[in-house]
Amino acid sequence: MFFYAARQPILDRDKALYGYELLFRDGVDNAFPDIDGDEATSKMVEGSQFAFDLGDFLGDKPGFINFTLDTLLKKYPSMLPREQVVIEILETIQPGKRLLAECQQLKEEGYTLALDDYEHKNVWRHFYPYIDIIKIDFRSTNFEQIEEIKQAIADFPHIKLLAEKVETNAEFQQALEQGFSYFQGYFFSRPEMMQTRALSPSQFTLAELLYETSKAEMDLVAIAEVFKRDVTLSYKLLRYSNSSIFKRRAEIETIKHALVVLGQAELKKFLSLLFTAQISTDKPAELMRLAMTRANFAESLAALGQNIALEKAFLTGMMSLMDAILDEPIESVMEKLPLANEIKDALIHNTGLLATYLNLIKCYETANWKEASGIIEALSLDPDKVPDAYHHAVQWANEQMKALGELT
Repeated sequence: MFFYAARQPILDRDKALYGYELLFRDGVDNAFPDIDGDEATSKMVEGSQFAFDLGDFLGDKPGFINFTLDTLLKKYPSMLPREQVVIEILETIQPGKRLLAECQQLKEEGYTLALDDYEHKNVWRHFYPYIDIIKIDFRSTNFEQIEEIKQAIADFPHIKLLAEKVETNAEFQQALEQGFSYFQGYFFSRPEMMQTRALSPSQFTLAELLYETSKAEMDLVAIAEVFKRDVTLSYKLLRYSNSSIFKRRAEIETIKHALVVLGQAELKKFLSLLFTAQISTDKPAELMRLAMTRANFAESLAALGQNIALEKAFLTGMMSLMDAILDEPIESVMEKLPLANEIKDALIHNTGLLATYLNLIKCYETANWKEASGIIEALSLDPDKVPDAYHHAVQWANEQMKALGELT
């Protein structure tokens, strides 16, 4: 059995990361619609014990995991650390005495409980003392129904509302006004408005370095000179090259030494990471993490396919959210950056092999395993290695976020 899982971010009212929903399917071939809920939950718990560490996927944030009545009765939640998970009670479970008893016990044991895709029934009032979060499908639940739910839980102020399927900033603003505390969806990864943002001098310096490192033969002397013109950038390069993620035996003390030791591939990664980080300072940190995950995943897919430069794949993934970061059309963004035509064609026109990699990455983000299976087959990739590449990308992005945090 190979373990397939994806995660979707859940943000708070400040667009800070609150947690992730973990989504599981038992392989790409039987993803929809035949997967059994009990089996899916069982495999998720099993996978968290033997196939991967929850911390690799979640960092220090909680993970929302779906449970059926049968898996609750079998005490599967007790196999997971209570500080690391939110027990999500599936909408298919009918409220009854057995479920109520399980909720009472889980609450006594210190677990956080959520009701998934909630549709209001008066009988749920018996459960409110033990429920922490109510998840509401924001697209299928109208204003009056949401107000009815808010009125029903008015005597239970500890219960927070989570809006699911929030895909635009306008929907996020509407959910904010309606009193939701948490938000699930990719609203944060889309442009909020169409406008043009000027790059700062430091960002222009990074763009210049991206251009220099994109040449077939890098000129280390020229690149070192660019770094020397920006003290802050030089400091960050030295800090990054001395980071624990590289496990160097000796300290790096000069710009040229750092450039040589990092090498062309790592230098390109560092510059694209730093460029993205610098222009996304007023954006949710999860947007940067998602860009990093895409970059590493794209690089791994290119390595599996062995038919395109790894650096191009990495940079394509990193730049794929630049329209959301700068809040302007991707066409306008690409005009400002000296990137290869292959990258621009993928991002602007969704054409070429790099675009296909991006489409596969997006399938993983949304747990669309059926479409992912078709792309994997079309690309002749090893279907057993792609999930590993995704899991590695998630872990790598977490490490990089920590390393970049140390640079600020």
